[in-house]
Amino acid sequence: MLGHALFVTTFVLVWEQATARGLLEPTFFGRPSGVARYLWKGFVTEGQLWLELGYTVLGASISFVGGSICAMAVGLFFATFPRTHRATEPYITLLNAMPRIALVPLFLLWFGLGIGSKIAVGFSLTFFIVLSATIAGIRGVDRDYLLLSRALGATPSQIFFKVTLPSAVPVISSGVRLGMIFALLGVVGAELIAAEHGLGQIVAYLQATFNVDGVMAILLLLALLGLGASSLMSRLERRLLAWQ
Repeated sequence: MLGHALFVTTFVLVWEQATARGLLEPTFFGRPSGVARYLWKGFVTEGQLWLELGYTVLGASISFVGGSICAMAVGLFFATFPRTHRATEPYITLLNAMPRIALVPLFLLWFGLGIGSKIAVGFSLTFFIVLSATIAGIRGVDRDYLLLSRALGATPSQIFFKVTLPSAVPVISSGVRLGMIFALLGVVGAELIAAEHGLGQIVAYLQATFNVDGVMAILLLLALLGLGASSLMSRLERRLLAWQ
């Protein structure tokens, strides 16, 4: 922890001195003091960033929760009815291959400039990531466990809930953690294109007005947000897998 703090402090000091001495152009790279002033103004003096942060977090949270639940439900359905999965797999692959950011104009047309279109983008990214992880986790269950369970007289439901599902949890949890990050990326990416509120919309405005300090501040905020979400999911994953 001390090493990380030392590295960050050194990096910030070198960055500040490089811009102060003209080694880096502040117009293109910004400077730490300017980033700090922007964040102070946005969160303390004016407080506008709280609203924008709230819109982004709300959109990403709804996208993540809705996409993950639907994906796991569909994945478990496919595991129960493998023929249905084989029949629909080409269509799922086709839909997953579509670049969701390129579909943002359609989502904007369908759901408007509000938070609905951002949730749709984040949902679509999260859904396919978690669905792939759920299917892969269930397929990766050791066949010896399944054969042994059947030999001991376990029913199909007992095998599914006591053998298949617990064995697939590590892979599913990894997909869920990745889905959380992609939900945030999808929402912010949609906000960059067109939005009424959100951190992505703020970044687009700051970039258009050449406010590099503000852009760096929002990027730092998004990075910390993603780091916090990933750390939270890692702790939850460790608790879920404590039985292993």
